[in-house]
Amino acid sequence: MTDAAVLVPVKAFSQAKLRLEAVLSAAERRDLARRMAGHVLRAAAPLPAVVVCDDPEVAEWAEATGAEVVWCPGTGLNGAVTRGVGVLAVRGFAEVVVAHGDLPGARRFDHLTGAGGVTAVPDRRGDGTNVLCVPAGAGFGFSYGAGSFHRHRDEALRLGLPLRVRHDPDLNWDVDLPEDLTRLPHHLRPPAAAPTGPGS
Repeated sequence: MTDAAVLVPVKAFSQAKLRLEAVLSAAERRDLARRMAGHVLRAAAPLPAVVVCDDPEVAEWAEATGAEVVWCPGTGLNGAVTRGVGVLAVRGFAEVVVAHGDLPGARRFDHLTGAGGVTAVPDRRGDGTNVLCVPAGAGFGFSYGAGSFHRHRDEALRLGLPLRVRHDPDLNWDVDLPEDLTRLPHHLRPPAAAPTGPGS
């Protein structure tokens, strides 16, 4: 068995990317969230991919992609990630790469493993944490949300773990705001709306 796994927290597709509602319909946001999460799962290879979620549709979708599912209802993002990392630690994984499901530039994650300690990839604003590789059994305290990169840095220091910060252009770009959509690769773009009106 490999020493590392990629853990991807995925929220209900119907609740994803609400900050894009000014430019995308509910159906388009749902489709975009599903496409990006699938892209991240494919980028996890050759490491095993595990989805942590609390939504039956997401769980069914993840299993259909070949990912394992850790079911975490009602725990919130930090609780879900903590639970997922704990499950993987019990199963013998030495490291867990926690990667958000909205990283359209992701190509791989295995290069973040094996360094010892904690490897953090901040978002391009230097505020959030897009990817975090931690020792599975370290008891790392996750604290996602605004300013999470700084809190995760402090948590690594608190635990006495070496910290490596990677400013990775493939991984520091996530999709939260309408302007983030301009860089979406073609295969992840929401499908064009069907034409309406006379002659359609």
